[in-house]
Amino acid sequence: MTAPPRRGLRRSVRLFSAFLVEQSDPQRFYSELAADSLELLREHTDLRGRTVLDVGAGPSEFARAFRAAGAQYVPLDHDAGVPSVRDGGLVGDARRLPLADGSIDVVFSSNMWEHVPDPEAVADELLRVTRTGGVVFLSYTNWLSPWGGHETSPWHWLGGERAIRRYERVHGHPPKNRVGDTLHRVSVRQGLAWADAVDAEVLAARPRYLPDACAAILRLPGIREVVTWNLLLILRRR
Repeated sequence: MTAPPRRGLRRSVRLFSAFLVEQSDPQRFYSELAADSLELLREHTDLRGRTVLDVGAGPSEFARAFRAAGAQYVPLDHDAGVPSVRDGGLVGDARRLPLADGSIDVVFSSNMWEHVPDPEAVADELLRVTRTGGVVFLSYTNWLSPWGGHETSPWHWLGGERAIRRYERVHGHPPKNRVGDTLHRVSVRQGLAWADAVDAEVLAARPRYLPDACAAILRLPGIREVVTWNLLLILRRR
């Protein structure tokens, strides 16, 4: 475990610059995000020799980063075709994880919560399979953030279905992420309420991509739903 760094504007600029090329250069984006995720986790746990379950796994950059850090990385996704799952991962439903209670050291879930219809049930499962003293990393994009509609953003602010229709007119095909189907309207309030209600210590609760000083935004209902962009929760199971 290392001393926490001061995350400032330079880090945010680097992450958002990588975000802009997610479609054209996904390796750069996911490599940056994976490296940053490991830095966040190392503030609270040593990854060497730890079993890390990645729920909603996808890009292989996370697998490489965790394994390079000495972790026993186990990817899980509902889609058997996901690259990291094809390489020795698990296929399963995040609402009913095929693992025993308290069997995992670190449970990691990045940008998956907004894609499940019952996010609190999924979060309960993440905590269930985490051992006592283990860590849960949960991060997701909330609906009212600038990227809440994903590729239909920012038109989702005018309505999810309207944003889908506009996307189809402009691109000639439907978006991958359809609100009410593969994308759901989750809020910052939901995540904070869940973390407050479970038997775990909240180690971090802040906007994931913004400077540390922006953590105070979470105390402002309404404003936090637009400004947060992506909520980060790190918990230690009691």
